[in-house]
Amino acid sequence: MSAPTPSPVHPAAPHAPNEPAKPSNFLRHVIEADLAQGTYANRHWAGTPGDAAHHAAGMADPAKVRTRFPPEPNGYLHIGHAKSIWLNFSLAQEYGGVCHLRFDDTNPEKEEQEYVDSIRDAIEWLGYETYLADRPSAPGTLQPHEYFASNYFDFMYRAAEYLITADLAYVDEQTPEQMRLHRGDFNTPGTDSPFRARTVTENLARFRAMRDGQLEDGAAVLRAKIDMASPNINLRDPALYRIRRATHHNTGDKWCIYPMYTFAHPIEDALEQITHSICTLEFEDQRPFYDWLLDRLAEGNLIASPHPRQYEFARLNVNHVITSKRKLRQLVEESHVSGWDDPRMPTLAGLRRRGYTPEALKLFCERSGVTKSGGWIEYSSLEGSLRETLENTAHRGMAVLHPVKLVLTNWDELMGAGHLEPCSLPALPHPPEGVAPVLRHFSIGKEVWIEREDFEEVPPKGYKRLFPGNKVRLKGGYVIECTGCTKDATGAITEVLATVVPDTKSGTPGADTVKVKAAITWVGVADGAQAEVRMYDRLFLDAQPDAGGKDFIESLNPNSLKVVTAIVEPSLANAVAEQKVQFERHGYFVADKVDHAAGKPVFNLAVGLKDSWGK
Repeated sequence: MSAPTPSPVHPAAPHAPNEPAKPSNFLRHVIEADLAQGTYANRHWAGTPGDAAHHAAGMADPAKVRTRFPPEPNGYLHIGHAKSIWLNFSLAQEYGGVCHLRFDDTNPEKEEQEYVDSIRDAIEWLGYETYLADRPSAPGTLQPHEYFASNYFDFMYRAAEYLITADLAYVDEQTPEQMRLHRGDFNTPGTDSPFRARTVTENLARFRAMRDGQLEDGAAVLRAKIDMASPNINLRDPALYRIRRATHHNTGDKWCIYPMYTFAHPIEDALEQITHSICTLEFEDQRPFYDWLLDRLAEGNLIASPHPRQYEFARLNVNHVITSKRKLRQLVEESHVSGWDDPRMPTLAGLRRRGYTPEALKLFCERSGVTKSGGWIEYSSLEGSLRETLENTAHRGMAVLHPVKLVLTNWDELMGAGHLEPCSLPALPHPPEGVAPVLRHFSIGKEVWIEREDFEEVPPKGYKRLFPGNKVRLKGGYVIECTGCTKDATGAITEVLATVVPDTKSGTPGADTVKVKAAITWVGVADGAQAEVRMYDRLFLDAQPDAGGKDFIESLNPNSLKVVTAIVEPSLANAVAEQKVQFERHGYFVADKVDHAAGKPVFNLAVGLKDSWGK
């Protein structure tokens, strides 16, 4: 164990004078009660994880609370993880503590370095990298507070041998089918394994044989000795270790036995001096074993006291989304999507590429609440959070998604052949207080692009845009009057024709002399740029695509991606990767993180201006 190291922590973040109070929830009540009672006030922290003796030699723990976010690196983090990240990191920040990022890498067959890297990227993107810091690295820098469960394998093995010597664990060599039969069910108590009565000496010898590779995979497991008649099936001698010959991404081939998650998880918490181990509700039935194991290890002076406590909250369930890593992997491997970061995926990498912001995800998580009861949240709530965070930050711009050319037939006569008239509009309609307004600049000439839907030769009732004899304003430009159109041999419209009404340019004294009922967006032919625009929609048609054993593949939305070649104004063509913008009248878009480049703009639809799925 390493020597004690001072540990600067982040103080509780005070509320700004005008910042609303954080909404209360049962976890805040638990933490506040523990702080008031001094439950963990006398803990010590040695600067690194370790056993009871290690921490006893350390300083008084400067962290008032310690939480953890412990993802298994077997896939990319998704929207459900965002809730856990937000909860654990924000609680630690709020109450003067630290949050540990722990890679729960106890399953060597499914874990890869790619997933480790993707988790780090997601934490940094969400803005929590500063709260990972717990000890100094170099002047002016902080080392990420990051741990790997696999680094605790030696201690886990030691803990297992302790349980054996205390006659609290035994090696069971039944077949998996025999163990299932002996386990019983909710109405029938289990029956003891014929190997349960082995002596301590026999169990130690067989466990060491497991460790030394003398038994085949699946030939034996180490089980806790608790109560085969317990009404909680999780206490009917749960498995602690299994034999699994597989190369581990961190420990290589050192081990051929690996701890079960239910055994490893509480030990990891204890070694890291976690105070509040916050899990989702599916772990509630495991809490009695969590407490049993830590109570036994504390009795043996292997871990420090008081040890961690587990608390459960309802996981985040969002309609039209699946969060099973196995099913997400299937979508990737079967090429239903382009990868883990496909903008239709609910992964944090996908949401980021779609145009979601950390602020939007945090707002969504907070609004979804922290309760003990489950439920489903509408996807529109997630979209609404994004609209709210982009409304006053995303620069506006005009884009024509389905272009048709508009020819101003009297332009040369009024303005001169080849003349381009400069125009401008605010980048933000309502810039934040104290921020100087920014203008975006573009030009109008004889030919401009307009949306195909903005012209009707025979207008339906109530139509206010271009049709022969009607006037509209080209936004930021002139009032024009439609005179007709030209068509090709098939009857398809190839050009819309109009005339400019003189002295009506926006921002000039004559702008209001002619009243019109509509203003339409446009892009000049002279300075517009082609852009690939990916129009994303929800990946699944069914609100709960995998509920009740349904085949979620059958619910895939065949129209979840449509690609169009649009024309965008110069300010949009000059956007940088990951810049969020609003295509006026169309929605919020983001310059694609991967494919967008200078001279080759690529935009992804993040969210429309309103809910297109609303009833």
